[in-house]
Amino acid sequence: MSKDSFSHLNQKGRAHMVDVSPKPMTQREAVASGRVIIGPDAFNLLIESKISKGDVLAVARIAGIMAAKKVETLIPLCHSLTLQKIEIDFTPDSEKNAIEILARAKAKGATGVEMEALTAVSVAALTIYDMCKSAEKNITIEKVQLDYKTGGKSGTWKRKF
Repeated sequence: MSKDSFSHLNQKGRAHMVDVSPKPMTQREAVASGRVIIGPDAFNLLIESKISKGDVLAVARIAGIMAAKKVETLIPLCHSLTLQKIEIDFTPDSEKNAIEILARAKAKGATGVEMEALTAVSVAALTIYDMCKSAEKNITIEKVQLDYKTGGKSGTWKRKF
């Protein structure tokens, strides 16, 4: 793959922030997902709201929302976006002792919101890890991925599961 195929590299091969000023403002949406596997004992404590640090999913939801709003400061070449919505949902999976995380980000802008959705999932997962680590050390965060995006020149994309 040539350096020309990476938009974050300039003609000299140096990292730069892409100029999105010529692009039209369109409605953008992205959905990302991930999973935290926490083991049966910690999973049951979480579901029963008995983790000593408090309401794990409430704190993880707020952490994910806050992180999505700070992507421009976390990822060097991301653009500032005015987010219209960040929504984070958790689905317990008792068969796998896991919490499934789904984040949806929306904004009207000249660039997409994929990084905001992915960051929301990642930080929500890390927060679950942090709050459950005293009950279980063998925690795995996995499958953080973009599932759907729409808006902009490339249009709609959906992961083929």
